[in-house]
Amino acid sequence: MQTTYLRYKFDLHWRKIILSAFMLFLCSFSVFAQARFNEISKAGQDDKLLTYGFFLAGHNNYWRLKYTDDFLNNRSTSNLQSIVPVYTQGFSLGFLANLRLHDQLSLVFTPKVGFYEFRVDINTFNTDLDPSEVNQSNFYLTETVVNEATMVEFPLFFKYKAQRFNNSRMFFTAGGSAMFRSKNQEEADVEEIATLGRDFTIDLGVGFDMYFKFFKFSPEVRFSHGLMDMYKAETTNPQYASSIQSLRRKSITLYLNFQ
Repeated sequence: MQTTYLRYKFDLHWRKIILSAFMLFLCSFSVFAQARFNEISKAGQDDKLLTYGFFLAGHNNYWRLKYTDDFLNNRSTSNLQSIVPVYTQGFSLGFLANLRLHDQLSLVFTPKVGFYEFRVDINTFNTDLDPSEVNQSNFYLTETVVNEATMVEFPLFFKYKAQRFNNSRMFFTAGGSAMFRSKNQEEADVEEIATLGRDFTIDLGVGFDMYFKFFKFSPEVRFSHGLMDMYKAETTNPQYASSIQSLRRKSITLYLNFQ
């Protein structure tokens, strides 16, 4: 019981923990950069109209699930107790092209390939037990459903940068992305929870440009919210198809940009 409680406490606060660790990392890294290269570095060449680079990224993502009214009002005929999306890790990689509009404003295009898993815990009442045998550990049965997808993505966003201070500067990003799944719809329809193959997202991020002797390193945390309902009820397992109203993507990603 105590272990479960601690796990849920961590689930509630993991985003605060990640952001705090990220900010601590950036501060220490910036101090190192200033100490290592006291002179102003020209890496990144911010005065050029067009520059290129690449990035690696790790993300945590999950479904934002909405129940149907029938399920919420206990009118469902199944023995379903709950459907709980679980944060799941993945990674992506790609290239970036930076178009300079102003010293503090750029338009950035970052085509990439992302590898995603979406996990959902489906809890059902254990109806096979004798009433005398029921206890807290066996009252529910849990089944984990996993959706795997390789997505081709085309993010486009504006990057607003603060004034440069020695070899670092803070920035904010805002924009959107179009996403297309490499798996065709026929393959996706055989999964326990069927989903559609395209989505559009709104993205907001924050990070730092750090200038080194031969390159510019730009770590960034970006939040992404899917706009489209990805759920396809017609081919989802009938046991819980009528309990789900909609599924939308949500993710937080750490980008390591090199330029």
